[in-house]
Amino acid sequence: MIGNALLLALRQIWRNPMRSLLTVLGVVIGVAAVITMVTIGNGASSAIKAEIESFGNNQIMLRPGMRLGPGQKIGAPDFKEGDAEAILTQLAGVVAVAPQVSKSVTLVANGRNWQSSITGTTSSYFTIDNRTIADGRNFEPVEERAGSAVCVIGSTIANELFGRTAGVVGEQIRTGSFSCRVIGLLKTKGSAAMGGDQDDVVVMPIKTVQRRLIGKNKVSALLILMNADSDRDRLKDAIKELMRERRSLSAGDDDNFQIMDTAEIAAKVASTTGIMTTLLAAVAGVSLLVGGIGIMNIMLVSVTERTREIGIRLAIGALGREVLLQFLIEALMLGCMGGLLGMALAFVASWGGCAWMNVPFAVDPGINLLAFSVSAFTGIVFGFFPARRAARLDPIEAVRHE
Repeated sequence: MIGNALLLALRQIWRNPMRSLLTVLGVVIGVAAVITMVTIGNGASSAIKAEIESFGNNQIMLRPGMRLGPGQKIGAPDFKEGDAEAILTQLAGVVAVAPQVSKSVTLVANGRNWQSSITGTTSSYFTIDNRTIADGRNFEPVEERAGSAVCVIGSTIANELFGRTAGVVGEQIRTGSFSCRVIGLLKTKGSAAMGGDQDDVVVMPIKTVQRRLIGKNKVSALLILMNADSDRDRLKDAIKELMRERRSLSAGDDDNFQIMDTAEIAAKVASTTGIMTTLLAAVAGVSLLVGGIGIMNIMLVSVTERTREIGIRLAIGALGREVLLQFLIEALMLGCMGGLLGMALAFVASWGGCAWMNVPFAVDPGINLLAFSVSAFTGIVFGFFPARRAARLDPIEAVRHE
């Protein structure tokens, strides 16, 4: 019985291919939209999380000022280089600390100029931020103490100013009122998932930037590398207490600095992206409802067109449940056809979207199976009313139908 119903359903769908295709178009769009949104969302989440983790899973950053939002304190004092030394020497579990300051400047070399930002720090920065020297070297202790005019640059800087990355060590770059000698070239990291260029970087000794570009001994951030075996929460609490003591904050004062943990940031970004992906998928799922209504409409039209055929079948002995099953199978096949076409369209759209956004493309079997199941269920649900109407036709009246 089921085999005959399948053959009859296939015959009816094939008899009106264009109408069948237009009927399932809503389901196709719904399934494709849901799968595409989830796939691209998961890819973006993975890319952002990987980018944050590339900075170092065990990295902590301190910045002056409170978190953004109501009650933010303006004009919080900057850090001092002594704060970095205190954290490194007084707290167990800290591997390295790099004070950091930055300044936006125009770089000039070889008849070209490029707007970028100079980072002043110590040699510990390269270890904490997972930076590898591709050519040349990083700072020597004597250069850091003297505030020498030397710099390490990224590949973007090398390409923009010299048109090449090979042989740039030893070249001079003018910035502001002085020139610095390139002593190292960083290994290429590529574009960041959040839109930044990780190779558009110039690193100098912190004293060089403080004296020659900023004019004061301020430190705008502290990068901390913690031991992988350390208790992260306990260490952050210890850092907080130490910094409150060094910044002379009493028990009733709010923190005038913030501690940012790369692991926490990665988790929060992944959670936020997941929520947005779910919302987008839910909105796209409305198309499945529209597609189900389309299936119901065309099935009602089909029942009306085939009223005489249904009456003849009932008159010669067919049972109502057999007619019901026939139309339910036809609606199910329309839903499944829409699901398969939607999955194929989603594969192409997801692949193109992930390539355009430069995020990983990974097919999620779970969401594909769920979307296909929903499309099949949609066909059954919205095909039930037309099928029941066909099964309840009066054979005599149906045969007399013109």
